[in-house]
Amino acid sequence: MAALYEGYTLCGLVPDQNLSSSGIQGIEEERDRDHVVVTDSTRSVTLYKVSDQKPLGSWTVKQGQKLTCPAVFNSQTNEYVAVTDNKVIRIWKEDDILLDKAFKATVSSDVWKVHCTHGGEPVVLFQRGAVRLLDSLLAAPQQPIEEVLAQEETIRWSTIIVAETQQFIIITTEQKGEHFLYLQRLNPNSVQRYRLEREEPGLSPLSFSAIYKDKHICLLYLYPNGHMYQSVLSVRGLGTEEGVQALPLPRSLLLGLPVGDGQLEAASAMALDEAHVAVVGVPHPSAGGGKDFLCIWNTNFQTLQAGKEMAGKIYGQLWSYSNKVFIPHGKTLSIIPFECPKSSLASALGKLKHTKTEESKTPNSVPSWNNILHGEKAQPSKTAETRRTRTTRKSQSTTNLTTDQVLELIKTAPVEEIQKEVEGFLTRSEFQDLQPSVGQLALTLVSRSLADPAFYSSSTLAQLVHTRCLCHSVCPDLVLLALEKKDYFLCQLCLQFFPDIPEAVTCACLKAFISMPDVDAEKVSLEPNSVTFMENLITRDRAEAGLQNGFSPTSSVVNDRQTRAEDKKKASAPSQLICPVGLHKAVLINEILQTPYSDTFLLPHLKDLSSQNVMLFLQYLQFLYLKYSQDAFPQMEGFRSPSLSQIMDWVCLLLDAHFTVLVMTPEAKGLLLNLHSFVKSQVRLVSELGKIEGSLQQLHKMKAKESIGQYSIEIIELF
Repeated sequence: MAALYEGYTLCGLVPDQNLSSSGIQGIEEERDRDHVVVTDSTRSVTLYKVSDQKPLGSWTVKQGQKLTCPAVFNSQTNEYVAVTDNKVIRIWKEDDILLDKAFKATVSSDVWKVHCTHGGEPVVLFQRGAVRLLDSLLAAPQQPIEEVLAQEETIRWSTIIVAETQQFIIITTEQKGEHFLYLQRLNPNSVQRYRLEREEPGLSPLSFSAIYKDKHICLLYLYPNGHMYQSVLSVRGLGTEEGVQALPLPRSLLLGLPVGDGQLEAASAMALDEAHVAVVGVPHPSAGGGKDFLCIWNTNFQTLQAGKEMAGKIYGQLWSYSNKVFIPHGKTLSIIPFECPKSSLASALGKLKHTKTEESKTPNSVPSWNNILHGEKAQPSKTAETRRTRTTRKSQSTTNLTTDQVLELIKTAPVEEIQKEVEGFLTRSEFQDLQPSVGQLALTLVSRSLADPAFYSSSTLAQLVHTRCLCHSVCPDLVLLALEKKDYFLCQLCLQFFPDIPEAVTCACLKAFISMPDVDAEKVSLEPNSVTFMENLITRDRAEAGLQNGFSPTSSVVNDRQTRAEDKKKASAPSQLICPVGLHKAVLINEILQTPYSDTFLLPHLKDLSSQNVMLFLQYLQFLYLKYSQDAFPQMEGFRSPSLSQIMDWVCLLLDAHFTVLVMTPEAKGLLLNLHSFVKSQVRLVSELGKIEGSLQQLHKMKAKESIGQYSIEIIELF
């Protein structure tokens, strides 16, 4: 499923007085994925480094002048291009201080926008529809510019797309309530005009977005009634004459989004890839009114896959670059990282992870659609009921309550009745109907649990999480409620199934897990697959420990005396690997290690851990590392377990957050020395590998002999 991660602020906004505009005119990605150029609605262009949220440069036009088009970056010349006062094209470099002293040229007609693709030459689009390459325009700035659009026809939106190595300009226009689309190809020039189908009287598209896929351009456009349409344009066979008669543009309804009371006003939709679209300004189906959300929908399966509430006013603006969404809201320009895994029916049904586990256990078997659709168990845990079971149990339900009726029931009924009705509702509902309903059910259950301390339905919440239709952004209080109720099984499920848990919540779970007495932890019922992994890891005897991933307890020494001393410990080293925490506590900590995070946002919360908790956590990570480093213990396939890289990443994070405290703690000295040996041994391993790198490269470059025969001996000399 798609996921929205914890966002951060790039810069503040200065919206106009009536809050009708964000004050942002455009955002363009610069030379790499870590730099963007932000153009405000008046006089300034600012270059930001995204990872640091720091401005690297800013340029401002004089008082009385106005930027009338967003600045773009020309990667061919490493220059910025913008337009002031509609007709003045300005070009400057990053080291230029004063924009007024940079190059400028005045053209003969008003400019709508300058478009530029990475590695391509900037293209100037004029307000009357004409298009010029920047270099050819600057060769004769006062050249006459033809009018492509009809009278009273105005441009509403435009973009540039590279398709089959050619650049295409897409323009949407409006004329007397009719909407048109122009598809113009550059080199050779050709243009085709299309007429968009009419929607309800008086409705105009709120936003447009275009993406190139399957050798066609797909245009997405959103109307105030929540209808999102898709039109497919062929990039071949365009006419060569300008002003040709408009062709009808077929469309298909892609999504019918909820609109709440009235119609959408400041909303926008943007294609993220072939199967996912980001939407802002549209009500969340599981939330009440008065809240604005950024959501990701899967267009192939009509499912809402992620949502994040945005504070402040939404302006209906949205940009997306390098798996990040840029969205102005309130007085802030925020960056929201996202992930859209490849769309498939299995992932949309929430069964993909189970199928992969089954494949790893039986590599020679071929998964069938029956396995995917019916969710046959891939592990011995209690998973959600299969589709086949749901079908056979339909007759057992005595009532067929609607979603609204179940929601009303949750507000007053006892736990047993709620559990029965929710289970029946889930068995009756089709998957496409579950996505919004599960979120509403979870929100209502959590709200009642928070308001009434005597009420809590653990099994019902676990059922809802098992549907995989939930995520943290849909029900943000669920994990914290589970921690408050000490429902660690539900916490484990959320950590497994929620891809968007904030770092603050992750650290809250870690603190609760690691502070819990082992006696209490052993009483907790946990997911059997992860428990089995830890049982095998803790109880399985090791005959010997070898070198793997650059470390073993006996390989961090170099001279003979140290080697002889270590050899005496070799036989007993494996037996010394005693897990510093209990079995169930280790299982819960493993879930933390596998949770997605951003180290920038995780580090401040890690500093809240006590020194005792840090020591215990580091000891456990050391235990895992030593176990993984033994040749006799390969990482077990088919079991949910942290990877070696995840273990080392967490070691580094803890040292970064608590290094000063650990250095001043006498009890930590031995632990730090062991961790130092980890680094030292890996450095030595990399050094040894570097010595043979040249020889391995030569082997790779050697050409195999064409005729070797049935048997041969070949001597290769390495220098």
